Amino acid sequence: MPTVSVNRDLLFQALGRTYTDEEFDELCFEYGLELDEVTSEKDIISKEKGDEKAEGASETIIYKIDVPANRYDLLCLEGLVRGLQVFKERIRVPRYKRIAPSSGEIQRLTITEETTQVRPYAVAAVLRNIAFAKDRYDSFIDLQEKLHQNICRKRSLVAIGTHDLDTISGPFIYTAKPPSEIKFKPLNQDKEYSATEIMDLYKVDSHLRHYLHIIENEPLYPVIYDSNGVVLSMPPIINGDHTKISLNTRNVFIECTATDLTKAKIVLDILVTMFSEYCQKPFTVEAAEVTYPNGKSYIFPELAYRREKIKPEIMNKKIGIVETPSNLAKLLTRMCLKSHVIGNGNNIEVEIPPTRPDIIHACDIIEDAAIAYGYNNIQMTIPKTYTIANQFPLNKLTELLRQDLAAAGFTEALTFALCSQEDIANKLGVDISATKAVHISNPKTAEFQVARTTLLPGLLKTIAANRKMPLPLKLFEISDIVVKDSTKDVGARNHRHLCAIYYNKNPGFEVIHGLLDRIMQLLDVLPSKENGYHIKASEDSAFFPGRCAEIFAKGQCIGHLGVLHPEVITKFELAMPCSALEITIEPFV
Repeated sequence: MPTVSVNRDLLFQALGRTYTDEEFDELCFEYGLELDEVTSEKDIISKEKGDEKAEGASETIIYKIDVPANRYDLLCLEGLVRGLQVFKERIRVPRYKRIAPSSGEIQRLTITEETTQVRPYAVAAVLRNIAFAKDRYDSFIDLQEKLHQNICRKRSLVAIGTHDLDTISGPFIYTAKPPSEIKFKPLNQDKEYSATEIMDLYKVDSHLRHYLHIIENEPLYPVIYDSNGVVLSMPPIINGDHTKISLNTRNVFIECTATDLTKAKIVLDILVTMFSEYCQKPFTVEAAEVTYPNGKSYIFPELAYRREKIKPEIMNKKIGIVETPSNLAKLLTRMCLKSHVIGNGNNIEVEIPPTRPDIIHACDIIEDAAIAYGYNNIQMTIPKTYTIANQFPLNKLTELLRQDLAAAGFTEALTFALCSQEDIANKLGVDISATKAVHISNPKTAEFQVARTTLLPGLLKTIAANRKMPLPLKLFEISDIVVKDSTKDVGARNHRHLCAIYYNKNPGFEVIHGLLDRIMQLLDVLPSKENGYHIKASEDSAFFPGRCAEIFAKGQCIGHLGVLHPEVITKFELAMPCSALEITIEPFV
């Protein structure tokens, strides 16, 4: 959950009253939030860097509030105060409006075809006649950073640029150019740099270096110009110094470039709705026109309201309360979802504002009603249907076998479910196409390319990492393997396998064979070709020729046991002989 840090005094001033820490904690809980910590700038610096560094730091009290990850409207002081005030019924839900510019000339942003290769989407808007103060300005910058880290996924999906409109002139052009052709003075720098030099400059910047990878390997870098060729920004890295906003800024041009248009619209809506209250006409946002390479033009921000209908009896049933439709509508209105009863009280019409993109389904509306009602106020009742929980049979068998294998002197290992292709193919002398392995489409490392089809490589790697331990090493693992299965809706299925390994100066085949007998004894399977279990000589590339056997039980082959091939042992960086056993335990459930 994101944590929002707000100045306690500013918060109480905006709320119009003061609270004790306990009272405000209770208010947060009622609204579905959590007061995580009461601290100060001095305390934070003291904890991170020591008391000496904290000397002279502000002792103003800061509230750190945990906010649900999908409530983007609560990521700043303005949204938090607005939400709490509506919740306590001190103010009405504001109505956000998109207006045309008073001058009649709308700001235009044209997107060229070159951007398709890097960041193909953009949206824009204008906050006209906004009045900034120090705390408002700080909150404006902080909200952008919070959005970048949250819905924007560290600027990979959306990057926000805010500019002083009075320092530039439209129409604006959003294009992409080779790095050598882009040159401007970045924010808070004292000279011009080329795009390549900017990337080098920020490689050592603790903040911006995390975003360089988004475009650094692209042949073209995105850039936004005004009609005079002034660079507004090079998204998603840095804005130009020429257009930086300050406390004296009166008109703000906001542009959001993106790889996801839906996310860009949400980000723009949140930013303008939160800070339009400081405009000369509160809660109004000046429209901007964006023209895409196909020639189509769109007006932003959308500030779209939509209506949903929900039945009161469904809400009561899901929450576990008995409330009248009018009371339920009132609860929803307190959560900034303006609602009223329609028809004969059979339906509640809910208006979802542009600040609530988290409302996707009827269950989201019901959840908000439950929060407004108060979870602690919901009467506890005995369920009408009694259900008795049972352990999943396969897991129960697994737990029982684990206990007895440990009692037999073997140590349990827990290895990764993902491994490299070499581990399950080349190192075991098998072609990867014969393994039915499920491949990871975008593996981050060579160690995690496929889902394992056998437990053996994991145990061999565990032994390789523990070669200095006293011999013999006796390990086992009971876990799932994954193989392709076209009959399943996901194209793959799990199998529960048991694998045991004995590593010593001699192969110890008799130890592994004895363990198999013990496992079958525990499973109440007698040694018999007809109704029990038996082993039959076979060949397997992972095992030494003439030292491998298939295990049959319940009329089917359930696995192998034998002495591992010297080449397999060598490929796993081991130097001593090894015996192994691997079976599936699912037929015994």
